[in-house]
Amino acid sequence: MSLAAEKELAHIGESQGAADHDHDMVHELSKRLDALWRYDQYIANAEGMPDLQRFWQDLKEQEQKNIRQLKGFIAEHCRGECF
Repeated sequence: MSLAAEKELAHIGESQGAADHDHDMVHELSKRLDALWRYDQYIANAEGMPDLQRFWQDLKEQEQKNIRQLKGFIAEHCRGECF
C-alpha cells in the first residue's frame, strides 16, 4: 500500500459510535427494509406471470420474518443498554 493510501486510512475507525455488532445489526436492518420496500413493485412488475409473482411474494414474506427477528435482537440489545 502506498504511503498516501496508508495515511488516508490511518484514522478510520478511531471514533466508534457503537460496537461493531450493534452497527452491523442497524446497517443490516436498513438494507433489508430497503429490499422489502421494493418487493411490492417487483410483484406488480411481474403481472401476468404468477410463478414470478409468487417468487417475489415468498421473498417478501421471508424478508418480513428476517426484519422482525432483527428488530427483536436490536430491541434486546437496547433493553440491555448495549447501544
